[in-house]
Amino acid sequence: MAGRFEIHRVSDGCYRLRLTDSNGNTVAVSPDFKHLGALKDGIIALRENAATGIVVDLRHMPQPS
Repeated sequence: MAGRFEIHRVSDGCYRLRLTDSNGNTVAVSPDFKHLGALKDGIIALRENAATGIVVDLRHMPQPS
């Protein structure tokens, strides 16, 4: 079973997206969207970027002082 995008309405009338894995564990939570259309655009962007995104390992980058 694949993960899923869950759309939730939050108390202030905005929408929030939760991405879950096949076991129902939360993988990512979006910021609040004021409009459902913007949230749907966010899902499209997430799908496209996740499929083509590169992995950048920043564990060994020097930390600012």
